[in-house]
Amino acid sequence: MIPFSVLDLVPIIEGGSTAEALAASLRLARHAETLQFRRYWVAEHHNMPGIASAATSVVIAHLAAGTRSLRIGAGGVMLPNHAPLIIAEQFGTLAALYPDRIDLGLGRAPGTDQTTVRALRRDLTASDRFAQDVAELRGYFGAAAASQPVRAVPALDAQLPIWLLGSSLYSAELAAVLGLPFAFAAHFAPDWLLQALALYRQMFQPSRELERPYAMATVNLIAADTDEGAQRLFSSHQQAFLRLRRGQPGRLPPPVDDLPASLAPGELALLQQVMRYSFVGSLATLEKQLDAFLRVARPDELMVHVMVYDPVAREHSLTLTAALRDRLGDAPVEPADQGY
Repeated sequence: MIPFSVLDLVPIIEGGSTAEALAASLRLARHAETLQFRRYWVAEHHNMPGIASAATSVVIAHLAAGTRSLRIGAGGVMLPNHAPLIIAEQFGTLAALYPDRIDLGLGRAPGTDQTTVRALRRDLTASDRFAQDVAELRGYFGAAAASQPVRAVPALDAQLPIWLLGSSLYSAELAAVLGLPFAFAAHFAPDWLLQALALYRQMFQPSRELERPYAMATVNLIAADTDEGAQRLFSSHQQAFLRLRRGQPGRLPPPVDDLPASLAPGELALLQQVMRYSFVGSLATLEKQLDAFLRVARPDELMVHVMVYDPVAREHSLTLTAALRDRLGDAPVEPADQGY
């Protein structure tokens, strides 16, 4: 059985509030813990009306304080938005507060628009220095950093995995060269998934952190008691995505019946292409679909993104997903247990 994990964007629903979104995510994290999911990640997005995880390290602290064993992490921190020293201090502190439970995933994209990047006081070309920033960040961790003139003091004794996240080939290659674990965002960028995983495995160089490649794939997965019920739940995510593409981002809308019938052909085609790695349905349907995906992609770990309007339905989706995971216990790839 490969491990299953959860990606949560901490959605703010229409008619809801940021406080309610954060409370719902804590309930979901606790539920994921009882279901033995391995990790629970939140992602940095700015100036997004429907996402409550902009202050990512603060949200991680909130979730870690409310759980006991679940790994909590960033999926990810958008490093171009930050000085590496600040991230080392924040995550060194988190690792001290919650030992052996914090993950630091790093993304190269800003996770927002250019106007907001300026408001963050960052250089619009900062992503071009991603590799150098990753090297600087890693240099702040561990005892060897104690002799440096600038130290991220909370990070000196910290032990936490650093992941590289990606939606193209760039981060796959960099993660391989650096010998770091790699997570691919197939839930919104499906085109390069298989090629990125293959490149990562082919180019991987062992490091002090990792002896052999460890790759995670993130997909959309919504489970319900019936296929029709799951498709209805999925319509909230689909509506939110289309509104974002139209330049009208907002809070997560309630589900609707038969959304495809109301869409223009181009919009339906866009959803089918961009959300190609979306597994939506009952257990019987999902078992066939996901088994086929795992045999082709061969991830060491699967992360599921569950964007559902009703918190109760979202928790039920995770319950069914855990049952699906157990059904797929004979998946062809066993987890590479290296402390991740």
